[in-house]
Amino acid sequence: MILSEIENISIDVLIPYIRNSRTHSEAQIAQIAASIKEFGFTNPVLIGADDGIIAGHGRVLAARKLNMDVIPCVRLSHLTEIQKRAYVIADNKLALNSGWDDAMLASELMGLVSDGFPIDLAGFNSDEFDELITDANYADLDGDQYTNKVKSPIYQCTAEKPEISELFDNTKTNELLIKISNSNLPSDEVEFLRQAAQRHVIFNYQNIAEYYAHSSSETQQLMEDLALVIIDFDKAIELGFVVLTDELTKAYEQSV
Repeated sequence: MILSEIENISIDVLIPYIRNSRTHSEAQIAQIAASIKEFGFTNPVLIGADDGIIAGHGRVLAARKLNMDVIPCVRLSHLTEIQKRAYVIADNKLALNSGWDDAMLASELMGLVSDGFPIDLAGFNSDEFDELITDANYADLDGDQYTNKVKSPIYQCTAEKPEISELFDNTKTNELLIKISNSNLPSDEVEFLRQAAQRHVIFNYQNIAEYYAHSSSETQQLMEDLALVIIDFDKAIELGFVVLTDELTKAYEQSV
């Protein structure tokens, strides 16, 4: 049976399944809400003929967090009561039974990070990302578990120097700084929070590599001290930052 009809239904009429065994933490609900905000409500809630929720409790909670009044739903009127009870479990468990191609996943996440896309919107936090990338790198070391070889993104310049504004995106940081400035917190807490807000700056390492290649020696040294660019002509020595290769260096020399 192919289901294609989507109904836009008021969130207030939807009835949670009282025996739902799947739990949703506040952190996960916030993740789902962020995903909906970024990508849209791409996965309709599954409901029965009586508007009872069969699958999508977390999405409904996230929609409430976003103050949504109406959400897309698909009605599974053909299911019997026993089938609905079973599907509540199956919908969650079947997804958990799948696996990951860790090497491919690591490559995709590194690509997202390189393009400045927040990986938390893909469902991964920074610790998970670091562990995944490290494991993927060590799995590619031909059995030498003691080597400190680590792969990093490699960027090559195109002889065009980007504007400073193209090196980073501090939109989120500025939003947080405004909230912090408008707070009535003690000055030491304000200063701490202002420092913490900087962690939300998103760096475009491709453009940073371009900028480095056209900068003065003093600027280059400071960029290296800040780990915005790390230079090692034999191997990548730092994960997650720009690696400048011999090719980029030659391109730099040709541009000056």
